[in-house]
Order: sequence, then C-alpha cells, then structure tokens
Amino acid sequence: MRTKSVDLGNLMQRTLKNPISCSGVGLHSGAHIKLSLHPADINTGIVFECLHAASGHGFIPVTHDCVVDRQLCTKIGNSHGASIATVEHLMAALRGMQIDNVLVRVDGPEIPAMDGSSSPFVFLIECAGIIEQNAPRKVIKIHETIRYKDEERSAVLSPAEGFFIDFEIHFPTKQIAHQHFGIQITEETFKYEISRARTFGFLQDVEYLRSIGLAQGGSLENAIVISNGKVMNDGGLRYKDEFVRHKVLDSVGDLYMAGYQIEGHLWAYKAGHEVNSALLQELFVNPDSWSLEEAVERDDKVAATSVPVTKLVGVA
Repeated sequence: MRTKSVDLGNLMQRTLKNPISCSGVGLHSGAHIKLSLHPADINTGIVFECLHAASGHGFIPVTHDCVVDRQLCTKIGNSHGASIATVEHLMAALRGMQIDNVLVRVDGPEIPAMDGSSSPFVFLIECAGIIEQNAPRKVIKIHETIRYKDEERSAVLSPAEGFFIDFEIHFPTKQIAHQHFGIQITEETFKYEISRARTFGFLQDVEYLRSIGLAQGGSLENAIVISNGKVMNDGGLRYKDEFVRHKVLDSVGDLYMAGYQIEGHLWAYKAGHEVNSALLQELFVNPDSWSLEEAVERDDKVAATSVPVTKLVGVA
C-alpha cells in the first residue's frame, strides 16, 4: 500500500449542485439541439441519455467500449442503437472541472458545438455549481507504458503522479506549421490554458465534408477557419498556439472516455480521436498496465487502495 499527502478535497467524487441546460447548433448535423446536465449519485459516472428519436432513445454510460465512431469527432452508442456524436468537448469540460457523476440529456444527434471549445461547458458547470460527495474518487493509475503507432501518428501513455499531456502537431501551412504544448491538467490549468481553444479546419475541406454529411453546422461562430494560410475569424486566435491546445483539449475529453480520470502522462504526435481511442483500447487489453484505485483518508494521509480489475472491465 502506498501513501502520500494530498488535498483530500480533490480526491472526493463530485457532481453538480443544480440541473442546468443550454442549446445550440450541432457542428456536423446542423440541427438545433438542447442539452441539459443533471446531478447524479456517487459511482454513477458520466451517463448520457439520448432523447432524439432518429438516434434512438436510451442511456449510454461512458466506458472505453462505448465509442462507436471516431470520424472527425467522438461518437458514443449503446447496444440498442442509441447514439450521440461530438461528445469530446463536453467530456473535456467534465474532466477538466473534475466532475465524476452527471446525467447528460441530449435531444439531438450530437452535442451542440457552442463556440467550438469547452469554455461554454465550463461556464455551464460553474453556473450549476459543484458539490463534493461522500465517497472517494476512483482513478485509473498507469503502471506500465502503453503505446499506439501507425504510419504517421503515435501516442504513448506512461506512469506519472498526476495527469500530464505533451502534444506535438505538424501541418503543411504557415499558420500552423509545427507546434508543441505540454501541461499538467488541473482544474485551473484546464480552465485558463485549454478550455477556450477552438476546433479548426480548412475552408477548402468544407465542401467535401458537407458532401459526406459532416460540418453541416460549421461556421466562423464555432470553429477556426483557415483559408490561404490565414485565419478568417474576426479577432484572430485566442492563443498563439490555439491549434495544438485544442488537440490537448480533445485528448482530455477522449481519455475521459475511460470512464474514470487517468493518472499518467500522455505523449502524442499528430494524434486525433482515432489514435486516442486506439490508445485506450490498447490500455484495456493490457490489464497489468493499470489499476483502478480509491483514495481513502487515514489520519492526515491518503492511501491508494486497488479495486479489482473486473470491477472496471465489467462495467456495461
């Protein structure tokens, strides 16, 4: 058993104090969608409820195997055919603000895009209020390095005390080119350094994306658009390296699809939703590389105690 001094407040499960809702346009569907967040009991986790007839009614608990599509977004679904797309920015906000238990109700095929970042969802969570619950948080502790690599992209998840991300991107345009960003993800750093970074795309790709049913609701209001090497949005960028910071944001959301916060260090090169999801799959087929741990109070210390692997792998 390992012990360490920590801030116990950061180790208790958290949920929302009050229900809250918003509405907006779906980035890919173009549909007007209402989203509501609701408090949930301890050990509920993140659960989505699909209220959209065409997408199938039903509950979708967030687990590593609920992801059903990764084309330009993360889409989740259940065995009864219910599905919700573009969940990554909301998931990033929930992870960044350390929300463990919440019910998310959605009456459309995807999460509304808002401004293309996680910032509106952070604001929503803060307006609802956050309360601690009388149960220790469960965390996936990385013990052995896990890797995923294809011809151009790679991602590595290594042991660490905390949650760190180092991300590197390369794009053949002067506006982006090569960018690297590294950060420890805490509630404060996520809110101020990551959450406002918007999704981005190239004007020349829009026609093709719309021809295959994507980006129907995309606009300068919910994405950075680059044309001829220039940013078309009024006001330009929110961060000088906003592009790589958004990739970090996506990774925060995608890794929270594990169903629990991960304690480890992600090193990513040109990664995206497909790579993030593949890395999680690689993690869960190697059960010796991680454990699910609880933080419990013992005098002025907090001890990490292991939870049986089957308790996580067997989640429906």
